[in-house]
Amino acid sequence: MESLQAIKQRFGIIGNDVQLNRAIEKAIRVAPTDISVLVVGESGVGKENVPKIIHQLSHRKHAKYIAVNCGAIPEGTIDSELFGHEKGAFTGATSARKGYFEVADGGTIFLDEVGELPLTTQVRLLRVLENGEFIKVGSSQVQKTNVRIVAATNVNMHDAIAKGKFREDLYYRLSTIEIPLPPLRERGEDIHLLFRKFAADFAQKYRMPTIRLDEDATKILLNYNFPGNIRQLRNIAEQISVVEENRTITTDKLIQYLPNIKGNLPAVLGNTTSNQSDFANERDIMYKILFDMRNDINDLKKLTLDLMKNGNSKQVQEANHGLIQRIYQEQPTPTTETSNIEVVQIPQSSSTVTNSFDFAETIEEDENLSLQEKEIEMIKKSLEKNNGKRKLAAQELGISERTLYRKIKQYDL
Repeated sequence: MESLQAIKQRFGIIGNDVQLNRAIEKAIRVAPTDISVLVVGESGVGKENVPKIIHQLSHRKHAKYIAVNCGAIPEGTIDSELFGHEKGAFTGATSARKGYFEVADGGTIFLDEVGELPLTTQVRLLRVLENGEFIKVGSSQVQKTNVRIVAATNVNMHDAIAKGKFREDLYYRLSTIEIPLPPLRERGEDIHLLFRKFAADFAQKYRMPTIRLDEDATKILLNYNFPGNIRQLRNIAEQISVVEENRTITTDKLIQYLPNIKGNLPAVLGNTTSNQSDFANERDIMYKILFDMRNDINDLKKLTLDLMKNGNSKQVQEANHGLIQRIYQEQPTPTTETSNIEVVQIPQSSSTVTNSFDFAETIEEDENLSLQEKEIEMIKKSLEKNNGKRKLAAQELGISERTLYRKIKQYDL
Protein backbone atom coordinates (compact mmCIF):
# COMPACT_ATOMS: atom_id res chain seq x y z
CA MET A 1 0.00 0.00 0.00
CA GLU A 2 1.28 3.46 -0.91
CA SER A 3 2.21 5.85 1.89
CA LEU A 4 0.13 8.91 2.72
CA GLN A 5 2.81 11.24 1.36
CA ALA A 6 3.05 9.26 -1.88
CA ILE A 7 -0.71 9.44 -2.36
CA LYS A 8 -0.76 13.21 -1.80
CA GLN A 9 2.07 13.68 -4.28
CA ARG A 10 0.39 11.44 -6.84
CA PHE A 11 -2.91 13.32 -6.72
CA GLY A 12 -1.45 16.81 -6.27
CA ILE A 13 -2.75 17.31 -2.74
CA ILE A 14 -0.82 19.93 -0.77
CA GLY A 15 -0.90 20.33 3.00
CA ASN A 16 -0.19 18.59 6.28
CA ASP A 17 -3.32 19.45 8.25
CA VAL A 18 -4.39 16.69 10.64
CA GLN A 19 -8.02 16.71 9.44
CA LEU A 20 -6.93 16.54 5.81
CA ASN A 21 -4.55 13.65 6.50
CA ARG A 22 -7.30 11.79 8.36
CA ALA A 23 -9.67 12.16 5.41
CA ILE A 24 -7.08 10.82 2.95
CA GLU A 25 -6.25 7.90 5.25
CA LYS A 26 -9.95 6.95 5.39
CA ALA A 27 -10.14 7.09 1.59
CA ILE A 28 -7.09 4.81 1.31
CA ARG A 29 -8.53 2.32 3.81
CA VAL A 30 -11.98 2.14 2.19
CA ALA A 31 -10.74 2.02 -1.45
CA PRO A 32 -10.25 -1.79 -1.76
CA THR A 33 -13.87 -2.42 -0.69
CA ASP A 34 -17.13 -1.74 -2.56
CA ILE A 35 -18.64 0.30 0.28
CA SER A 36 -20.50 3.47 -0.71
CA VAL A 37 -18.80 6.67 0.42
CA LEU A 38 -20.17 10.15 1.09
CA VAL A 39 -17.69 13.04 1.05
CA VAL A 40 -18.93 16.13 2.91
CA GLY A 41 -17.48 19.61 3.10
CA GLU A 42 -17.97 23.21 2.03
CA SER A 43 -17.88 24.23 -1.60
CA GLY A 44 -14.33 24.56 -2.91
CA VAL A 45 -12.52 22.31 -0.40
CA GLY A 46 -11.44 19.78 -3.03
CA LYS A 47 -14.01 17.00 -2.52
CA GLU A 48 -13.39 15.73 -6.08
CA ASN A 49 -9.96 14.36 -5.08
CA VAL A 50 -11.35 11.74 -2.70
CA PRO A 51 -13.32 9.66 -5.27
CA LYS A 52 -10.28 9.71 -7.58
CA ILE A 53 -8.12 8.26 -4.82
CA ILE A 54 -10.75 5.63 -4.01
CA HIS A 55 -11.14 4.59 -7.67
CA GLN A 56 -7.39 4.44 -8.43
CA LEU A 57 -6.64 2.35 -5.33
CA SER A 58 -9.51 -0.08 -5.91
CA HIS A 59 -9.82 -3.20 -8.01
CA ARG A 60 -11.98 -1.13 -10.40
CA LYS A 61 -9.12 1.17 -11.45
CA HIS A 62 -8.96 -0.25 -15.01
CA ALA A 63 -12.71 0.26 -15.54
CA LYS A 64 -14.62 3.49 -16.19
CA TYR A 65 -14.60 6.44 -13.79
CA ILE A 66 -17.40 8.93 -14.44
CA ALA A 67 -17.93 12.17 -12.53
CA VAL A 68 -21.46 13.60 -12.64
CA ASN A 69 -22.42 17.04 -11.33
CA CYS A 70 -26.00 16.43 -10.20
CA GLY A 71 -26.67 20.13 -9.65
CA ALA A 72 -25.78 21.02 -13.25
CA ILE A 73 -28.21 18.63 -14.98
CA PRO A 74 -31.83 19.84 -15.47
CA GLU A 75 -34.42 17.93 -13.46
CA GLY A 76 -36.26 16.82 -16.60
CA THR A 77 -33.24 15.07 -18.13
CA ILE A 78 -31.25 13.77 -15.14
CA ASP A 79 -32.98 10.36 -15.14
CA SER A 80 -32.09 9.95 -18.80
CA GLU A 81 -28.48 10.98 -18.14
CA LEU A 82 -28.01 8.55 -15.26
CA PHE A 83 -30.08 5.56 -16.40
CA GLY A 84 -30.46 6.05 -20.18
CA HIS A 85 -33.62 6.08 -22.29
CA GLU A 86 -35.32 4.20 -25.08
CA LYS A 87 -36.11 5.62 -28.50
CA GLY A 88 -39.30 7.70 -28.36
CA ALA A 89 -39.33 7.84 -24.55
CA PHE A 90 -39.86 11.58 -24.73
CA THR A 91 -39.79 14.40 -27.27
CA GLY A 92 -36.36 14.54 -28.86
CA ALA A 93 -35.43 10.95 -27.99
CA THR A 94 -34.73 9.96 -31.58
CA SER A 95 -32.62 6.97 -30.59
CA ALA A 96 -31.88 4.80 -27.58
CA ARG A 97 -29.15 6.03 -25.25
CA LYS A 98 -27.07 4.39 -22.56
CA GLY A 99 -26.95 6.10 -19.16
CA TYR A 100 -23.92 6.57 -16.92
CA PHE A 101 -24.78 3.54 -14.79
CA GLU A 102 -24.76 1.32 -17.85
CA VAL A 103 -21.58 2.83 -19.32
CA ALA A 104 -19.69 2.66 -16.00
CA ASP A 105 -20.59 -0.97 -15.31
CA GLY A 106 -17.70 -2.46 -13.35
CA GLY A 107 -16.28 0.99 -12.55
CA THR A 108 -16.97 3.99 -10.29
CA ILE A 109 -19.47 6.83 -10.52
CA PHE A 110 -18.83 10.04 -8.61
CA LEU A 111 -22.09 11.89 -7.90
CA ASP A 112 -21.07 15.44 -7.04
CA GLU A 113 -23.65 17.67 -5.30
CA VAL A 114 -25.84 14.63 -4.67
CA GLY A 115 -27.99 16.72 -2.34
CA GLU A 116 -29.43 18.46 -5.42
CA LEU A 117 -30.99 15.28 -6.84
CA PRO A 118 -34.79 15.38 -7.37
CA LEU A 119 -36.78 13.06 -5.08
CA THR A 120 -37.91 10.86 -8.00
CA THR A 121 -34.30 10.31 -9.03
CA GLN A 122 -33.39 9.54 -5.42
CA VAL A 123 -35.84 6.62 -5.49
CA ARG A 124 -34.16 5.20 -8.62
CA LEU A 125 -30.70 5.67 -7.10
CA LEU A 126 -31.74 3.88 -3.92
CA ARG A 127 -32.73 0.84 -5.99
CA VAL A 128 -29.31 0.80 -7.66
CA LEU A 129 -27.59 0.93 -4.28
CA GLU A 130 -29.75 -1.84 -2.82
CA ASN A 131 -29.65 -4.43 -5.57
CA GLY A 132 -27.81 -2.95 -8.58
CA GLU A 133 -30.98 -2.70 -10.66
CA PHE A 134 -32.25 0.18 -12.81
CA ILE A 135 -34.77 0.77 -15.59
CA LYS A 136 -34.20 3.06 -18.56
CA VAL A 137 -36.62 5.92 -19.13
CA GLY A 138 -39.41 4.64 -21.40
CA SER A 139 -38.53 1.00 -20.80
CA SER A 140 -40.03 -1.76 -18.65
CA GLN A 141 -36.97 -4.01 -18.70
CA VAL A 142 -34.91 -4.24 -15.52
CA GLN A 143 -31.16 -4.04 -16.09
CA LYS A 144 -28.26 -4.86 -13.79
CA THR A 145 -25.14 -2.84 -13.14
CA ASN A 146 -22.09 -3.32 -10.92
CA VAL A 147 -21.05 0.23 -10.05
CA ARG A 148 -19.24 1.69 -7.04
CA ILE A 149 -20.88 4.96 -5.97
CA VAL A 150 -18.98 7.78 -4.30
CA ALA A 151 -21.08 10.87 -3.59
CA ALA A 152 -20.25 14.35 -2.35
CA THR A 153 -22.26 17.28 -1.06
CA ASN A 154 -21.88 20.67 0.59
CA VAL A 155 -25.47 20.51 1.86
CA ASN A 156 -26.28 19.80 5.51
CA MET A 157 -27.94 16.46 4.87
CA HIS A 158 -29.73 16.26 8.22
CA ASP A 159 -31.40 19.61 7.52
CA ALA A 160 -32.30 18.47 4.01
CA ILE A 161 -33.87 15.29 5.42
CA ALA A 162 -35.82 17.28 8.03
CA LYS A 163 -37.19 19.57 5.27
CA GLY A 164 -38.19 16.60 3.11
CA LYS A 165 -35.68 17.41 0.37
CA PHE A 166 -33.60 14.24 0.75
CA ARG A 167 -34.59 10.68 1.54
CA GLU A 168 -33.31 9.43 4.86
CA ASP A 169 -32.93 5.83 3.65
CA LEU A 170 -30.84 6.99 0.69
CA TYR A 171 -28.63 9.10 2.97
CA TYR A 172 -27.78 6.09 5.13
CA ARG A 173 -27.12 3.99 2.03
CA LEU A 174 -24.72 6.58 0.62
CA SER A 175 -22.96 7.38 3.89
CA THR A 176 -21.84 3.90 4.91
CA ILE A 177 -18.49 5.65 5.20
CA GLU A 178 -18.57 9.44 5.59
CA ILE A 179 -15.41 11.41 4.88
CA PRO A 180 -15.44 15.06 6.02
CA LEU A 181 -13.01 17.54 4.48
CA PRO A 182 -12.00 20.60 6.54
CA PRO A 183 -12.56 24.16 5.26
CA LEU A 184 -9.43 26.06 4.22
CA ARG A 185 -9.65 28.49 7.17
CA GLU A 186 -9.03 25.56 9.55
CA ARG A 187 -5.90 24.32 7.80
CA GLY A 188 -3.38 26.80 9.23
CA GLU A 189 -0.05 26.92 7.39
CA ASP A 190 -1.51 24.90 4.49
CA ILE A 191 -2.99 28.20 3.24
CA HIS A 192 0.43 29.70 2.53
CA LEU A 193 1.72 26.44 1.02
CA LEU A 194 -1.20 26.37 -1.40
CA PHE A 195 -0.78 30.04 -2.28
CA ARG A 196 2.89 29.51 -3.12
CA LYS A 197 2.01 26.48 -5.26
CA PHE A 198 -0.64 28.42 -7.19
CA ALA A 199 1.69 31.41 -7.58
CA ALA A 200 4.40 29.15 -9.05
CA ASP A 201 1.90 27.49 -11.40
CA PHE A 202 0.62 30.81 -12.74
CA ALA A 203 4.14 32.22 -13.08
CA GLN A 204 4.96 29.28 -15.33
CA LYS A 205 1.68 29.52 -17.21
CA TYR A 206 1.97 33.24 -17.95
CA ARG A 207 5.78 33.23 -18.21
CA MET A 208 6.48 35.85 -15.56
CA PRO A 209 8.33 36.00 -12.21
CA THR A 210 6.60 34.34 -9.26
CA ILE A 211 4.80 36.60 -6.83
CA ARG A 212 5.53 36.33 -3.12
CA LEU A 213 3.95 37.78 0.02
CA ASP A 214 5.85 39.84 2.56
CA GLU A 215 5.63 38.85 6.24
CA ASP A 216 2.67 41.07 7.14
CA ALA A 217 0.72 40.06 4.05
CA THR A 218 1.28 36.40 4.92
CA LYS A 219 -0.29 36.96 8.34
CA ILE A 220 -3.30 38.60 6.71
CA LEU A 221 -3.67 35.66 4.34
CA LEU A 222 -3.50 33.09 7.16
CA ASN A 223 -6.18 34.89 9.17
CA TYR A 224 -8.62 35.40 6.31
CA ASN A 225 -11.90 33.45 6.40
CA PHE A 226 -11.88 32.16 2.77
CA PRO A 227 -15.62 31.49 2.26
CA GLY A 228 -14.76 30.09 -1.19
CA ASN A 229 -11.99 27.88 0.24
CA ILE A 230 -9.26 26.54 -2.12
CA ARG A 231 -11.11 27.69 -5.22
CA GLN A 232 -11.12 31.26 -3.91
CA LEU A 233 -7.42 31.11 -2.92
CA ARG A 234 -6.48 29.91 -6.40
CA ASN A 235 -8.50 32.71 -7.97
CA ILE A 236 -6.78 35.33 -5.78
CA ALA A 237 -3.33 33.98 -6.66
CA GLU A 238 -4.15 34.15 -10.37
CA GLN A 239 -5.50 37.70 -10.18
CA ILE A 240 -2.44 38.99 -8.33
CA SER A 241 -0.07 37.15 -10.67
CA VAL A 242 -1.61 38.78 -13.72
CA VAL A 243 -2.37 42.29 -12.45
CA GLU A 244 0.48 43.31 -10.13
CA GLU A 245 3.78 44.54 -11.59
CA ASN A 246 5.64 44.46 -8.29
CA ARG A 247 6.16 40.78 -7.51
CA THR A 248 6.45 41.36 -3.76
CA ILE A 249 2.92 41.74 -2.42
CA THR A 250 2.37 43.96 0.60
CA THR A 251 -0.58 44.02 2.99
CA ASP A 252 -2.17 47.00 1.24
CA LYS A 253 -2.05 45.24 -2.12
CA LEU A 254 -3.30 41.89 -0.77
CA ILE A 255 -6.29 43.45 0.99
CA GLN A 256 -7.53 44.74 -2.36
CA TYR A 257 -8.07 41.12 -3.45
CA LEU A 258 -9.71 39.87 -0.23
CA PRO A 259 -13.45 40.63 -0.17
CA ASN A 260 -14.94 41.70 3.16
CA ILE A 261 -11.55 41.70 4.89
CA LYS A 262 -12.76 43.63 7.95
CA GLY A 263 -13.34 40.92 10.50
CA ASN A 264 -14.20 38.42 7.77
CA LEU A 265 -17.85 39.00 8.57
CA PRO A 266 -20.75 38.16 6.26
CA ALA A 267 -21.95 41.07 4.15
CA VAL A 268 -24.86 42.93 5.74
CA LEU A 269 -27.89 43.22 3.52
CA GLY A 270 -30.02 46.32 3.47
CA ASN A 271 -29.50 49.75 5.02
CA THR A 272 -27.68 49.09 8.30
CA THR A 273 -27.79 52.72 9.43
CA SER A 274 -31.52 52.89 8.86
CA ASN A 275 -32.12 49.62 10.74
CA GLN A 276 -30.05 50.77 13.70
CA SER A 277 -31.85 54.13 13.67
CA ASP A 278 -35.26 52.44 13.66
CA PHE A 279 -34.22 50.26 16.57
CA ALA A 280 -33.02 53.26 18.57
CA ASN A 281 -36.25 55.16 17.84
CA GLU A 282 -38.44 52.23 18.89
CA ARG A 283 -36.38 51.85 22.05
CA ASP A 284 -36.88 55.55 22.85
CA ILE A 285 -40.65 55.36 22.48
CA MET A 286 -40.76 52.29 24.73
CA TYR A 287 -38.78 54.18 27.36
CA LYS A 288 -41.29 57.03 27.19
CA ILE A 289 -44.16 54.59 27.68
CA LEU A 290 -42.44 52.97 30.66
CA PHE A 291 -41.76 56.35 32.31
CA ASP A 292 -45.41 57.39 31.79
CA MET A 293 -46.58 54.12 33.31
CA ARG A 294 -44.33 54.56 36.31
CA ASN A 295 -45.66 58.08 36.89
CA ASP A 296 -49.27 56.89 36.59
CA ILE A 297 -48.67 54.10 39.10
CA ASN A 298 -47.06 56.50 41.56
CA ASP A 299 -50.02 58.91 41.20
CA LEU A 300 -52.46 56.04 41.73
CA LYS A 301 -50.62 55.02 44.88
CA LYS A 302 -50.80 58.57 46.22
CA LEU A 303 -54.52 58.92 45.40
CA THR A 304 -55.38 55.52 46.88
CA LEU A 305 -53.43 56.27 50.04
CA ASP A 306 -55.27 59.60 50.44
CA LEU A 307 -58.61 57.87 49.96
CA MET A 308 -57.68 55.22 52.50
CA LYS A 309 -56.75 57.87 55.06
CA ASN A 310 -59.57 60.34 54.45
CA GLY A 311 -62.35 58.26 52.87
CA ASN A 312 -64.41 59.36 49.85
CA SER A 313 -64.24 63.03 50.83
CA LYS A 314 -64.75 66.14 48.74
CA GLN A 315 -61.42 67.45 50.03
CA VAL A 316 -59.53 64.50 48.50
CA GLN A 317 -61.40 64.86 45.19
CA GLU A 318 -60.68 68.59 45.01
CA ALA A 319 -56.98 68.11 45.84
CA ASN A 320 -56.63 65.42 43.16
CA HIS A 321 -59.07 66.83 40.60
CA GLY A 322 -56.55 66.84 37.71
CA LEU A 323 -55.30 63.35 38.47
CA ILE A 324 -58.82 61.90 38.73
CA GLN A 325 -59.83 63.54 35.46
CA ARG A 326 -56.78 62.08 33.67
CA ILE A 327 -57.13 58.56 35.06
CA TYR A 328 -60.91 58.33 34.68
CA GLN A 329 -61.09 60.31 31.46
CA GLU A 330 -63.91 58.19 30.06
CA GLN A 331 -66.16 58.95 33.07
CA PRO A 332 -67.77 62.31 33.95
CA THR A 333 -65.34 64.73 35.58
CA PRO A 334 -65.71 64.80 39.37
CA THR A 335 -66.72 68.12 40.98
CA THR A 336 -67.04 69.37 44.53
CA GLU A 337 -70.84 69.07 44.38
CA THR A 338 -71.22 65.67 42.68
CA SER A 339 -69.04 62.71 42.09
CA ASN A 340 -69.75 59.70 39.86
CA ILE A 341 -66.59 57.87 40.89
CA GLU A 342 -67.14 55.08 43.35
CA VAL A 343 -64.28 54.54 45.74
CA VAL A 344 -64.06 51.27 47.66
CA GLN A 345 -63.83 51.93 51.37
CA ILE A 346 -60.89 49.97 52.81
CA PRO A 347 -60.73 49.40 56.56
CA GLN A 348 -57.80 51.23 58.08
CA SER A 349 -55.10 49.36 59.93
CA SER A 350 -51.57 50.21 60.84
CA SER A 351 -50.13 47.51 58.58
CA THR A 352 -52.29 48.61 55.62
CA VAL A 353 -51.48 52.31 55.87
CA THR A 354 -47.79 51.96 56.47
CA ASN A 355 -47.16 49.78 53.43
CA SER A 356 -48.43 51.62 50.36
CA PHE A 357 -47.28 48.82 48.03
CA ASP A 358 -49.56 46.08 49.42
CA PHE A 359 -52.85 47.79 48.57
CA ALA A 360 -51.76 48.61 45.01
CA GLU A 361 -52.25 44.95 44.06
CA THR A 362 -55.85 44.93 45.38
CA ILE A 363 -57.11 47.92 43.37
CA GLU A 364 -58.82 46.99 40.11
CA GLU A 365 -57.59 49.49 37.55
CA ASP A 366 -60.09 50.91 35.06
CA GLU A 367 -57.36 51.33 32.45
CA ASN A 368 -55.19 48.63 30.93
CA LEU A 369 -51.61 49.78 31.34
CA SER A 370 -49.97 47.26 29.01
CA LEU A 371 -47.10 48.49 26.84
CA GLN A 372 -48.96 47.67 23.66
CA GLU A 373 -52.09 49.64 24.56
CA LYS A 374 -50.00 52.58 25.71
CA GLU A 375 -48.14 52.51 22.42
CA ILE A 376 -51.41 52.37 20.45
CA GLU A 377 -52.81 55.26 22.52
CA MET A 378 -49.75 57.45 21.87
CA ILE A 379 -49.85 56.74 18.13
CA LYS A 380 -53.60 57.50 17.91
CA LYS A 381 -53.23 60.77 19.79
CA SER A 382 -50.32 61.87 17.66
CA LEU A 383 -52.15 61.04 14.42
CA GLU A 384 -55.26 62.94 15.60
CA LYS A 385 -53.17 65.91 16.65
CA ASN A 386 -51.43 66.03 13.26
CA ASN A 387 -54.63 65.44 11.24
CA GLY A 388 -53.50 62.00 10.12
CA LYS A 389 -50.19 63.20 8.65
CA ARG A 390 -47.79 60.34 9.28
CA LYS A 391 -44.63 62.30 8.70
CA LEU A 392 -45.47 64.87 11.37
CA ALA A 393 -46.74 62.20 13.75
CA ALA A 394 -43.53 60.17 13.33
CA GLN A 395 -41.42 63.24 14.08
CA GLU A 396 -43.43 63.95 17.22
CA LEU A 397 -43.12 60.33 18.41
CA GLY A 398 -39.40 60.27 17.66
CA ILE A 399 -39.56 57.32 15.23
CA SER A 400 -39.10 56.93 11.49
CA GLU A 401 -42.06 57.23 9.12
CA ARG A 402 -41.44 53.63 7.99
CA THR A 403 -41.63 52.38 11.58
CA LEU A 404 -44.86 54.34 12.16
CA TYR A 405 -46.38 52.86 8.98
CA ARG A 406 -45.47 49.35 10.20
CA LYS A 407 -47.03 50.06 13.61
CA ILE A 408 -50.24 51.38 12.00
CA LYS A 409 -50.48 48.23 9.88
CA GLN A 410 -49.63 45.98 12.84
CA TYR A 411 -52.30 47.49 15.11
CA ASP A 412 -54.82 48.02 12.28
CA LEU A 413 -55.20 51.70 13.11
